[in-house]
Amino acid sequence: MAEVDRDRQKSEQRFVRSVNRRARRLRRDKDDRSAWFCFGMFGMVGWSVAVPSVALAALGTWLDRRWPGKISWTLTLLITGIAIGCWMAWNWVRSESKDDDDDK
Repeated sequence: MAEVDRDRQKSEQRFVRSVNRRARRLRRDKDDRSAWFCFGMFGMVGWSVAVPSVALAALGTWLDRRWPGKISWTLTLLITGIAIGCWMAWNWVRSESKDDDDDK
């Protein structure tokens, strides 16, 4: 019985050391954010605005050709795409900032 307790205790100690080692590695990686990380963040924000803007502008161009009218579908959907993209980028940056605040 005592031997089983010792084996269990050793196993728990190995587990705790492993978790602590991984936590130190994660903290170190988060502190060592390089310029590439910042460029990546700019890229993520840029693409999250560009993709919906271009997609909805293309849809608006198709709608303008298909059903021309007083209202420019291209302009309307372009503005909508920019708004959606800005909202998506804002949510992403906010979630990243929340993760940083939780780590401190």
